[in-house]
Amino acid sequence: MAAGNAHSLKMNSYEFDELELQRNGAPQRAHIDKSLERLGWLMDDLFRVPVLGWRFGLDALIGLIPGFGDTTTSLVSFYILVTAVRYRVPKITLLRMGLNIGIDYLVGSLPVVGDVADAWWKSNQMNLDLLRKRATVSAEDARAGRFSDWLFVGGLIFGLIVLAVGSAAVSLYLLSKLLTGFT
Repeated sequence: MAAGNAHSLKMNSYEFDELELQRNGAPQRAHIDKSLERLGWLMDDLFRVPVLGWRFGLDALIGLIPGFGDTTTSLVSFYILVTAVRYRVPKITLLRMGLNIGIDYLVGSLPVVGDVADAWWKSNQMNLDLLRKRATVSAEDARAGRFSDWLFVGGLIFGLIVLAVGSAAVSLYLLSKLLTGFT
């Protein structure tokens, strides 16, 4: 009976805290769209290694295609980042999400090591977790974002594209040096 009362008290305390947060105008956790959840699952957790239980997704498989793979999966990750604007995620969280995408792209671009790292660095799942924690509106209310947020994310995406072009240029330069060294 005492355990039941403790649970009841804990539940009442939780409800009181929720009411207090609502009254003070603090943002509430919002549920995100199921299609985003599905996208994160496809990209990071679709396949399971039978005995070990490790999971990996299309991000790791598509990333095996040199040059094209990591760029393509980054574009999918941009979709989650852009969607975060509609959920009115704070700019610092948008920056963290962009950093996750950048790390995924840079490490994933490395031959062999990057392909293995793609299976462990689940940037889409990390970004969805950030979105779940920091979304301030519900999926029904997430129709539009603020102009300043769109500008901020546009700058982030532009920076990540510059990073991609720069890493491609460095890769091509190193490849040309490698090929001229063999001749």
